[in-house]
Amino acid sequence: MTQPIGILGGAFDPVHNGHLHLATTFFKELDLAELRFIPLNYPAHRTAPLASSKQRLEMLKLAVENHVHLKIDDCELHRNEVSYTINTLKLLRKNIGDTPLCMLIGMENFKTLNSWQQWQYLLDYAHIVIASRPGSDAKNNKDKMDNEMQGFMNKFITTSVEDLHQQSAGCIIKLDIPMLDISSTQIRNNFQSSLNSESLLPDKVLDFIQTHHLYNY
Repeated sequence: MTQPIGILGGAFDPVHNGHLHLATTFFKELDLAELRFIPLNYPAHRTAPLASSKQRLEMLKLAVENHVHLKIDDCELHRNEVSYTINTLKLLRKNIGDTPLCMLIGMENFKTLNSWQQWQYLLDYAHIVIASRPGSDAKNNKDKMDNEMQGFMNKFITTSVEDLHQQSAGCIIKLDIPMLDISSTQIRNNFQSSLNSESLLPDKVLDFIQTHHLYNY
């Protein structure tokens, strides 16, 4: 068996303690070789980040500097195009060969995966690992998964972490490891409203935001 590489994509505008908790927990639970944060450049399904690519990358570097198992892959920042996940997975697969690859996403994102570019082919390049934000499980959420995504999950679901080590791609697994109830939107709003976000951010990321007067601080 081969230890997989995990990837966690997003705007990271800014990166916060919830991201670090999720990344560290998945690293341990899946017995990963490493976990890579992949900051997007131009988002396909949301407004552009407020912080620049350079600023978001610097905040990520500060956040992970004491976590040897957490890495940063800035491949999307070098592409002057919308950051479609399928293109990133193709590039990663070309670079890592047959090493298992695990893409980590929240349940909210999985429910709308069929709106992503070439979403049907994502499992050709990676496993999909789903985490749930507190209170977001389908049974508690009015926005339940549609039939297409439910069928997609049922077809490829596994309950064995070993499957993610034995195959390079192709499985979906849902782990009962909730994310902390923290969001980058919440943090940006706190800064704009002069509310305290110290407990939500790594100390050096908070210092960077204050020094560079991000988010109307």
